[in-house]
Amino acid sequence: MATGIDPASQTGATGVHDASRAAIPARHLRTDRWWLAPAATAAGLFVFVVYSTWRAFANADYYHAPYVSPFYSPCLAANCHPMHGGPNWEIFGSWWGLSPALLVLIFPLGFRLTCYYYRKAYYRGFWASPPACAVAEPHRKYTGESRFPLILQNVHRYFFYFAVLVAGVLTFDTVLSFRDEHHAWGHMGLGSLVFLVNIVLIWAYTLSCHSCRHIVGGRLRHFSKHPVRYRLWGWVGKLNKRHMLLAWCSLVSVGVADLYVYLLATGAFSDPRFF
Repeated sequence: MATGIDPASQTGATGVHDASRAAIPARHLRTDRWWLAPAATAAGLFVFVVYSTWRAFANADYYHAPYVSPFYSPCLAANCHPMHGGPNWEIFGSWWGLSPALLVLIFPLGFRLTCYYYRKAYYRGFWASPPACAVAEPHRKYTGESRFPLILQNVHRYFFYFAVLVAGVLTFDTVLSFRDEHHAWGHMGLGSLVFLVNIVLIWAYTLSCHSCRHIVGGRLRHFSKHPVRYRLWGWVGKLNKRHMLLAWCSLVSVGVADLYVYLLATGAFSDPRFF
């Protein structure tokens, strides 16, 4: 397509204005506030990263019977606060001196970092690659995810398996939340509701993953010969349509669950009991 501009005259330019690219002078022709979405995404992710980093390294105020913060469960080191009937698995023993949350968060963090939606979110929000649809990116060239370190994004399917295990443990924690502070069963507090909403959103986000959809219904030549897998594939597909929404809702809910336990543990207020 003729543009009326000689590409050679743009020597020294970068991104789509590099001499090897089509010579289109306008950075973009959009008239809407296209920058708002990536800016809001970057701000939201930044807030969560700051908060979760603080809580992960705090190594305190993460247990208030019967609630344990999802950032610290399961507890894999000997320096954990003892949780009555909870997932205390001292796999790493007493030699681990740092926060036990660092042993756990690597799995849900890896799952979310390599998630297809989150890649889009932080690529656009932090790296401007690209800033938005139909907006020129500032990078001279594009190599995709074929080189280190982005080639490691391909381990997403393996992080999915660990994410399922973590979600299973958090489900167990949710069941344990239906006790009182003396560990007697048959009680429900506001924290039980917070944990219940959180685990539903975590499972919905995990199962809406593209890797889960492929595992359930991928590599099939004839759906008609696999009616059960086809039905499951359809259910996962419906969740997959809302993967972005579930990604954000579950991110907020896990932060709220941790914050709730923190406020209880620091004595900010008492857990309201429904029965």
